[in-house]
Parts: sequence; C-alpha cells; structure tokens
Amino acid sequence: MMARGLGRMISWVSSAILLTAAILTGLSPIAVAQGSGPRWTGTWATSPVRDNSGKRFNQQTLRQIVHTSIGGNTARIQVSNVFGTQPLTIADVHIAQTDRDASIVAATDRPIHFHGQDTVTIQPGITILSDPIDFHVQPLADISISMYLPKPTGSITYHPSGFQTNYIADGDVSSNTDLSQAKATQSYYFLTDLEIQGQDVSGSVVTFGASITDGYHSVPDTNRRWPNDLAKRLVDAGMSVGVLNQGISGNRLLLPGAGESAQTRFDRDVLSQPGVHWVIFADDPINDLGTTQDPDAGVKLIAAMKRLISRAHQRGIRFYCSTLTPYQGAGYWTEQGEVAREQINAFIRTHGSGCDAIIDQAAATHDPAHPTRYLPAFDSGDHLHPNTDGLQAIANAIDLSLFLPAPDEHAVRQTPNHTMAPVR
Repeated sequence: MMARGLGRMISWVSSAILLTAAILTGLSPIAVAQGSGPRWTGTWATSPVRDNSGKRFNQQTLRQIVHTSIGGNTARIQVSNVFGTQPLTIADVHIAQTDRDASIVAATDRPIHFHGQDTVTIQPGITILSDPIDFHVQPLADISISMYLPKPTGSITYHPSGFQTNYIADGDVSSNTDLSQAKATQSYYFLTDLEIQGQDVSGSVVTFGASITDGYHSVPDTNRRWPNDLAKRLVDAGMSVGVLNQGISGNRLLLPGAGESAQTRFDRDVLSQPGVHWVIFADDPINDLGTTQDPDAGVKLIAAMKRLISRAHQRGIRFYCSTLTPYQGAGYWTEQGEVAREQINAFIRTHGSGCDAIIDQAAATHDPAHPTRYLPAFDSGDHLHPNTDGLQAIANAIDLSLFLPAPDEHAVRQTPNHTMAPVR
C-alpha cells in the first residue's frame, strides 16, 4: 500500500513539474511531455474566450456536437477552465456518433474518464485531457460529446459563435439517447479539442483568424466555414490532415477584442495544438484596421506578423500568410484602413516576408473591377464577410500540395504529445 501511494505521489509531482514548465515557457497551462507510440492529432478544435454575461451552469448536461476533419480509432477530448474563477467539476462524460439534432446512436455511446475516474475537478486557468478511449472517429462526421455539470460552474470558458446547434438539459442525462427537453445554443462550453490517433495521419493545420475564419455568415449546422471546406478538399484528395479552426469573431492581432489578442493566444491556440505542422494566418488584422485611427497601423501589424512567423518557425511550424480580403462598404472601412490593408498585402506578397506560402484570399474574393470590394457573388451583404460561395472560394484558393510532408517531416515537425495536468 505504501509503495502504491508513493508511486502516485511521484506521478503527481512529475505532472506538476511539467505543468510549471509549460507555464514558464509561455505555453497554454497543459502539461506537455514526449510520449511513445502513435502521435495525437487534432480533428476538431475551437478557441476559448471568457463569458462576461454572467451565465452559469448548475446540475445541467451539455451535449455538444463537433464536426471532424480526419478520422482515427482512438480519441480523447480536451476540456478547459482557462477563464474560470473557481474549480470546475464535470462528470458522466460520454462520446457517441450523432444521429440527428440532440439524439445519438446509442450503440456507439462510450463513457470518457479522467485518470480512470468519471468525475474530475479542473482548477481555474487549467486545461485537461481525458484518458484515451477506443472509439471510431470518422472523417467529416458529427460526434456528440455530453458532460454533466453537478456543481455551480462560476465564470464560463466558452466559444460564442459556434454556428452549430448544441444542447443544454436539466439533470444528469449524458447517457440518454435523446434529449427531448433540451434548450438549444449556438455556443461551445468548456470543450476545446477532440484529438485522435490513426494510421497515416500527416498532422494538423491550424486556421488562425477572426470572424471570416470562424465562419460568420455561414449557415448554422451546415459546416460550410472555409476551414470545413478545406477539410473536405483534403479528405477528397486522400490526405489525412486535421484542420483546426481557431478563429474568433471580433478578434484582433494587436489588442484584445473578442477574446485575447492573436499575439497573446498564439501559443495556446496554435503552438500547443497536437500534431500541428502548419498554420494559416488570416483575417485578424482587418479588425485592427477597422477599430483604430493609428496612421502607423500597417507598420505595427506587419511587425506583429513577423513576430508570429518567428515564433512558429522556432517550433518547426510552417507559417502560411493569407492576404486580407476587401472590405470597402463595411461600417468601419476608412481610406486610411484601406491604405494599411494594401500595405500588409504587399508585404505578404513580397519575397523575404518570412511567409512560407501565400494564401491569396484577396485575389480569390475581390471584384476585379473594384479591387477594394468583394465580388458581388461572394458578398454576404455586409461587405465585410463572404457568403457561402465566398468561403468556398477561399478554401479553393489553397494549394493542397502545401500539406505534403517532406521526407523528414515527421521527424522534424512533430509537436510534443500532451499529458493531462495534475487533477485535484
């Protein structure tokens, strides 16, 4: 008995050391360690922000539906209390294939545990990983993840603009096939990643941006955000590359907006993602241009992009730069902002920018007769966001050969596997 207790203590202390190292190096507070065996790769992800509305949960079940990019035979989830102000307890967590709406395919339902337990308490500021589970994850499929919140949650960590109907029900009904009395929501709560292990997985690409990346003006429940369209193109081409959408509507590069600034959240939302080899940096700077009167905004945004490029390269991650889409006609467009947009796009297109490739979203979506505006067929109507066809045009502009690994790619560009932070 004493030997087993000592072993558990050593394991806990080792995890605590890993957690401290992660915090000191600026990574998201998930303990990281090099693991053996097949590598973990994300198949779905969403970026967390703080919910300032005062909303709380207590003795309720969340059933949240995620749309995968790649498949595998082993799965685990990531749950975050990074913006919490008190311990978060979750219990009776389940994963299953989605049938329709709030219903699951009962035969596929599996319980998820944390260090072998069906209940876990997550301290404020911490993100944890579940134990691995044998579960067949299909590519481009809807997976339901249910969790019970037995105690008052306090401040909520969530993703507000999910463009996916999720469900909230009273009581512990995580294992129920149907949630007939559930309330609908378009947000994700606490759940931030679904990760898989599978054969011949090439790694993941993080799509990092603001509302255009997040999928604003895409039709809810259709999975037609441009990262979804990219994932489908990759699957159709026979390529096993996870696509992780880390867009936040209203996000900015330099300063906090909706959520932490892109430069602040880069380590957590990009560098700490499992199996990441590539990042596509997209539309964040448009929100900076629309919310500042700084005549040097273009210069400052370019400098910030260079810093992100350097941070990615230090981790062996390829950084693909997207040109900024046109937005004349939007409520916050100005001539000064347009000058800065063109300055940024010129930098991206310049040899020596540091970008490993260019995703020319501007060329893919603009009106050739009026380059500062969207092509009318791609305009959602607000002159800032593309419609479904415009989102598809962005995905179509991405050369899939950018995701073909070099012969030594797996040796050079693997990120460390995560291990779960200490559980108290």
